[in-house]
Amino acid sequence: MPATEQIWRPGSFTKNFSWGKRSEGLARLHEMINVGFDGKVEDTPREEFRRRVRKLHRPDYIATNFFLFNTVVDNEDLLLADELVFQATTSEHSASFDKLALLAFCLSFAGRWIKARPYQRRPALWATSYVFERVGEGFNWNTRRVNANDIERYLKSDPRYQAKTARKVATNLNYLLQNGRLSEFLEPRVERWWVDALFLALDRTIEDRKLDGVVVREDQYSQSLSRSDFDKLGGPTSLEKSLAEKHLVDLYIACGGRDRFSDNKVKNRTALFLPEVAWLLANDTRPQGAIHPTNPRILKKIPRACAMLARYAGFEILDAEELIDFDAEQFVREKTVAALLRLREKNVAPTMNAEELRKLTRE
Repeated sequence: MPATEQIWRPGSFTKNFSWGKRSEGLARLHEMINVGFDGKVEDTPREEFRRRVRKLHRPDYIATNFFLFNTVVDNEDLLLADELVFQATTSEHSASFDKLALLAFCLSFAGRWIKARPYQRRPALWATSYVFERVGEGFNWNTRRVNANDIERYLKSDPRYQAKTARKVATNLNYLLQNGRLSEFLEPRVERWWVDALFLALDRTIEDRKLDGVVVREDQYSQSLSRSDFDKLGGPTSLEKSLAEKHLVDLYIACGGRDRFSDNKVKNRTALFLPEVAWLLANDTRPQGAIHPTNPRILKKIPRACAMLARYAGFEILDAEELIDFDAEQFVREKTVAALLRLREKNVAPTMNAEELRKLTRE
């Protein structure tokens, strides 16, 4: 968590974003990202993004100032392509996107643009703190206790919150928490959105450090993930999540971090680590899945170019169709059958019968 001397200013979050109906979740944010990035996972000039989304006739400042990551290159404001942009531009809107987008908001790493004020680099720390101090620690993730009145009381009681009003911020945040499906953060098991969110947390915190001229080394990525407060914001912790985290950090490193979105950089990285492998990019550009053999729930959608690097990190690859229709239980059954067949082919047989095994386990 940031130092206590941080000032919390809600800024433009006091204004309406035109989220649409509650049943739509964050579909309008999904649409705005697609339009603003022109359906591509590429860094985009901030002004070009704003120009593109004007035709949607909705304000863009909530998306650009709270959900996306900004930086300045050669005196030009850029919005960076990261995991949130990747998911928005390669998948239809879904509940998983809603949760990922909410996590992006609560992480509160928005970067810096030329006219930004210092507090806008971490623009929603009041929301960050509410989720992990109040919802996580105070309510033990009982999200039924979350409402606008409770949020308003929380904000007014904290001296870091400095704004003329807390009511509008409270009602807007409550609406966002509901639309972003905070109630679905409760699962202690690894879920697809959580896997994506881990990559997003790494993207954001690594890029945030670059703003201070600090390059985070690959052996510091786990420490960087902890710095993002991802484990406090992504729902209850568990042993399964802790074990998955190590494998996913390895995958993130193998794919080159945010360079995973550049085919040329992935090609160069593949040549460096796997010089014996001929790198080819298939005509089918749809993402593939990287699944860890120890747990079928550790499944990450990755750019197709990263497939060989993912194998290098110990993951198996699912093609685009398998990724869409993936069934974890069926995957385990098929792997079990295949393993038994391999043992049978090697004439490996059990040395005790079922009754002997039961007797042994009872003793």
